[in-house]
Parts: sequence; structure tokens; C-alpha cells
Amino acid sequence: MDLLARLPQDRTLVMGILNVTPDSFSDGGRHATMSAAIEHGLALMSQGADIVDVGGESTRPGATPVPPDQEQERILPVIRELLAAGACVSVDTMHAVTAAAALELGEVIVNDVSGLHVEADMPAVVADSGAPYVLMHNRGTPTTMDDLTGYDNVVADVLAELRQVRERLYQAGVRPEQLITDPGLGFAKAGEQNWAVLRGIDGLHALGHPVLVAASRKRFLGTLLAAPEATSDASPAARPGAIDAPARPRPAEGRDAATAAITALSAERGAWAVRVHDVAASADAVRTVAAWHGSPAQIRERRGAQQAGTA
Repeated sequence: MDLLARLPQDRTLVMGILNVTPDSFSDGGRHATMSAAIEHGLALMSQGADIVDVGGESTRPGATPVPPDQEQERILPVIRELLAAGACVSVDTMHAVTAAAALELGEVIVNDVSGLHVEADMPAVVADSGAPYVLMHNRGTPTTMDDLTGYDNVVADVLAELRQVRERLYQAGVRPEQLITDPGLGFAKAGEQNWAVLRGIDGLHALGHPVLVAASRKRFLGTLLAAPEATSDASPAARPGAIDAPARPRPAEGRDAATAAITALSAERGAWAVRVHDVAASADAVRTVAAWHGSPAQIRERRGAQQAGTA
């Protein structure tokens, strides 16, 4: 747990995304070689990333599963070099054997997006190592999660399902202070459900763990920022704002300004960290919020007092 204590406490942290994959939804293939991945990881650090999140398997909807040995071949050399350079690293994996292999290289955070389908051996790996563990809400797999978006109340159901997985971790010996919670934006959630979860962030804080918000470039932002499809100038549907104009989601790399806005709002609500592609903008945002509102702990304390006063 010393790893988390060594990170800055006076502001929301920025976790930079490093996909060592050929098929991630936003930047797949750009950092797929070891040299390119290491170079990008070092660049994320220089841009202000407090944590570099290294993943070797795409978790976008419909992604093809990657065997753990191939995943490790992609990411372990990168993690080794980044640790040697002084980076704080998280390993983005759903596989217990990959998490264990990364932990053999040094202190890392385990960022597991498997949610309700956490591998049977993962709790023991986390308990035995004492590593920080990101417990993210999810249902199903990348190939099935888009069909599992039925909720009675999305915020309440997400919290209940996080508690369910948390209990499995506790039974394996994982300590509460090891856990970081992530609501799993875009994972088994459609459109407005993501906004509802963001508005319900205080409920996540009530679980008693640091909260990670990972909204960067996700589909619900592309939908929010959708533009009319290009048509002939003579067509009424070609006019911006035309009611019948077909919407075309904004491409992933055009969603960074909206991501930075969510970073600022998440920091203003006391989030522990944000996970982003564009580190520089979010690094500026979290420092600005801290100068205005104070540390995440101070923000959460004030919000708790305000809510108690209106109860």
C-alpha cells in the first residue's frame, strides 16, 4: 500500500493510457511495438501522468480475446522499462497470471476490467501481493457486454454489483485499503446510463474507496458530440441542427476536450484519479481544480457535510 501513499495526495491523479495493442478503439496499433510503447509511456510521464496504465488486450466492444502469454509478451518488457524509469505503473489485465507476472517485476497497480466475471485466481493474487486493485463494474465480456445493459436503477445496481464482487475479494483476504473503485463507463452501459453513473459518483465514494473515472474518448462522448452526416448542400438535412439530419458520432480523437471537461468535473467531485489518453489537458485540469477547491479529501469532506446538512 506504500505505492498509493507515495502518489500525490493534494489533487486528483492522472492515469495515462498506454495500449500495446493493434486493435484498441482509439489508438490501436500506434504503440504496438515495444520501442514505440516505451517511448509513449515516457512521453505520458513527461506530460504529467502520475500513473501509466499498460494494457495488452483491447476491451472495446466486440474485441477478440488475447491469450495471457501473448498479452504478457506485449506488455511485460514495457512495464519493466517504465518501472526502471521511475514510473508508477498499473497493469490493465483481466488475467490473474498476467497480473502475477507484472507484480514479479515490481510494485504495480492491478487494473482489472472483468467486473462480475473476475477470474477465480485473481482475488488470491491480489490478496497475496497486497497490490492496489481497481475493482471496475462490468457485466459479461467485450463480445456480450453491449447486450447486458438492463438495469432497474443503474446507479443502485452498479453499486450493488460492486459490493458483490468486493465481498469475493474480502473473502480471499484482500484488504479494504487495497481497493479502488471504477464505475465502468461504457462497459455494459448504454448512452444516458453513463451520465447517470457520473451524476451518482457520491454513491461510489460512499463505498469507502478511492474512485477512478475512466471516460476518455468513450462512445457516449462521441454520441454527445455527434454531427449531422455530410449530405448535398441542397438537402435540408445538411444544415447544422437539422431535426432529421442523421447523426454521426464524433471520432475518438475529437473527444479529448469533452474528456478534459469530465476530468475537471470528476476532480471537483473528489475523484481519486482519471484515466485518459490526452494527459496534458487533464493534468492542467486537475491542478486547476485543486487550486480552486483543495484536495480530493477536502472536497469529499465538504460534500459529505453539505449532504448531511440537507438530509
